[in-house]
Amino acid sequence: MSETTAPEGQTGEDLAQRRTPAGDPADQLRTADVLRRTTREYLLPNWRLVALALGASAIVAATTGVLPYLIKQVFDAVLDQKDLRMLVLIAVGTIAVSAFKGLASYTANVTKNEIGQRIISSIQTRMFTRIMRADLAWISGTHTGRFISSFMTDATRVRDTVTMSVIDFTQNLLTVIALMSSMFFMNWKLALLGTSVIPFGILYMRKLGRKTRKATRKGLAGTSDLSANIAEALGGIRVVKAYGQEEREIARVTQTIRNVLHHMMAGFRAKAKASPLTESLSGVGIAGVIYFGGLAVIDAHLTKGELMAFISAMMLAYQPLKAVANTQTVMQEGVAAAARVFPILDIEPSIIANPDAKPLHVVDGAIRFEDVSFVYGDGTPALKNISIEVPKGHTVALVGPSGGGKSTTLNLVPRFYDPTNGRVTIDGQDIRDVTIDSLRQASSLVTQEPFLFDDTIRANIAYGRPDATDAEIEEAARNAAAHDFIVALPRGYDTRVGEAGFRLSGGQRQRIAIARAMLKNAPILLLDEATSALDTASELQVQSALRALMKGRTTLVIAHRLSTIKHADAIYVIDGGRVVEQGTHASLVAQGGLYAELSRSQFEQDEPDEEAADESAAQIAIAGE
Repeated sequence: MSETTAPEGQTGEDLAQRRTPAGDPADQLRTADVLRRTTREYLLPNWRLVALALGASAIVAATTGVLPYLIKQVFDAVLDQKDLRMLVLIAVGTIAVSAFKGLASYTANVTKNEIGQRIISSIQTRMFTRIMRADLAWISGTHTGRFISSFMTDATRVRDTVTMSVIDFTQNLLTVIALMSSMFFMNWKLALLGTSVIPFGILYMRKLGRKTRKATRKGLAGTSDLSANIAEALGGIRVVKAYGQEEREIARVTQTIRNVLHHMMAGFRAKAKASPLTESLSGVGIAGVIYFGGLAVIDAHLTKGELMAFISAMMLAYQPLKAVANTQTVMQEGVAAAARVFPILDIEPSIIANPDAKPLHVVDGAIRFEDVSFVYGDGTPALKNISIEVPKGHTVALVGPSGGGKSTTLNLVPRFYDPTNGRVTIDGQDIRDVTIDSLRQASSLVTQEPFLFDDTIRANIAYGRPDATDAEIEEAARNAAAHDFIVALPRGYDTRVGEAGFRLSGGQRQRIAIARAMLKNAPILLLDEATSALDTASELQVQSALRALMKGRTTLVIAHRLSTIKHADAIYVIDGGRVVEQGTHASLVAQGGLYAELSRSQFEQDEPDEEAADESAAQIAIAGE
């Protein structure tokens, strides 16, 4: 998701073990809390649409309640009394009521779906905004697949909870009330008999709701794992194929899919159990009404029309009543999804500017680390009382064993992290006292694996300055030794680079990243292993571009290849989170300490590469002539 790496001193396995979903189990979230929050945040802003949907729903309920009365008139006034005028009126009335109900149903459904889509858009927009503004540590600690699952699946479940549990529930409830009112108005004794089974259904639905909630929570977690597995397999497809692990990845994803299927089917079965129960209870209620109502008709206590109207109202009421009962299970699915969405919506960045922060005023761009210590959120210490000075226009290098704290130190400058103790200043200004935007505008970052967006080369170079002219973009590319290979491409600067820039070579991607930094023209330059992943020929070209980029800028550079920083103004050796040596290349070699040991072992290994580099440089020079 970003160009940052795992905290130094921690393996990828350690980091993976900490990448747990950002959210507590759904069991800790109450249904009432979900409904209260979704109503406040998503329904109230759309209150006009909600009012229209509920008004249309009320019309649907009212017109449904009229139908039993029309049926009663068919039997009593038409069939018994042979009233032709009433027959015509009932026929016309039925058409009018049905048309009115159909129009109201259309309005309610369209409005409900518009509300639902607005809810999804709002949730997704808010989630993406929160993620973009969240701390880098929190983002790095959550798998990309977890976020994708929340965007595509969890947001939809929350929408269904709002629309089905509020709008549909209201429509069905109003319909049930209208029909039951008709039943009680016609014969309250039969109405009590017909509705006596409802409490048993409610109790059973609550039990099914708990099962649905549990199954849905596990199913959503499985969907998140599936997204993560697929993203990892596709992102590392070259490694998968190189090591012949296709079958292993297929088996891993297949097992995850089976787990999702198992949990989803458990939820479906729990919901499906509601149907036979309600059908059985409906049958018991209708049978009781038919029997006792029939006796009442035989004893002339009830007309045939009243009995038929009552049975019709009862049968019409059972369908929306069943939907009302099923709302419990639908709501529990939404609660499980909300337990995963709300923590993302609620995340607040800890790296924020002070309330009275002012824009960074850069004069020299000098950087100072003053007695800085840093501990990661899980308690892992990374830096211990380091003090480093990078004067104006100087190049300072950080070297040392892997896991020593170099990347952590560099990441403190743009405030990807904040020191636990001590402070970092630029031109004497504590970076916690300036606005974050101005701080990050003052620096350019080039990493070992530069990230390019799936867009044109022109757009990638101009990413930090979208308003840059074509001439400025091309000048930056020339200075980064990228112009020649760009114009040789079929569409030149309008060539799309593909996902993460994989249509280009490593050296080409790196030079575009350098061009991007050049176009930004920031006074401070941060280089994190900018050439360590390149071959010799590419490194020569990139080093030339980097020298042009570093000219006149305050530069903090991390390098494993000591040959690339021999001419740095100062070198700090960091080991175990401490500065153990500092000086120039020559003075550190003369000290015979850790740097000298690293230098001796590395230059011995690099001698063949240096000979090849000299040969490549000669060939490039000849070609240039």
